[in-house]
Amino acid sequence: MRRMKFICVMPNFHFMSIIKRRYFLRESERKDFLRKFTEEFGVSPERIFGVKPKIEVAFTDKSKIFIINGRPVLMDLKGDLVPTLIFEEILQNLPKVIVDMGAIPHVCNGADIMAPGIVRIEGEFKEGAFALVLDEKHGKAIAVVKALLSSEKIKTLERGKVFENLHYVGDLTWKIIKEKLMETGELRPKK
Repeated sequence: MRRMKFICVMPNFHFMSIIKRRYFLRESERKDFLRKFTEEFGVSPERIFGVKPKIEVAFTDKSKIFIINGRPVLMDLKGDLVPTLIFEEILQNLPKVIVDMGAIPHVCNGADIMAPGIVRIEGEFKEGAFALVLDEKHGKAIAVVKALLSSEKIKTLERGKVFENLHYVGDLTWKIIKEKLMETGELRPKK
């Protein structure tokens, strides 16, 4: 009996197709956006993006992604400008929340951060502030979160939800960003 070989062909799923609409901001919209950026992050956008950055908005079902000078660096979630995990210029200034290795699979599936999973907190913040979640072993950024309590209060807690997970490795925004970076050549596929 002759053996047959079968080749499994998987269709290429492109996450950019999840984007409902894309457009560049007009001059007045760009100025308003940059003003809001300055208010939220306390940093001059000219220092990071240059004098007249090209700002594109991509709409998904749950958020707006801002692609500035070709880099998807911010998103709008419920009216808040949230830095994406590739926006290093802003992420380096955020307080850090280091979580134990047991919490990582849950955080990377979208779970909020619970007090028992926190190893330590670096930096001070108030309720409602953004923070960056890092894994304990490698120090890699895995999520951007919003504090439900101040850092002083969180340090005293032993249980309960303390951070809302806004953006994490593996979420839809992350997949769109990853695809965009591969498209521009900034990220190479693993071999």
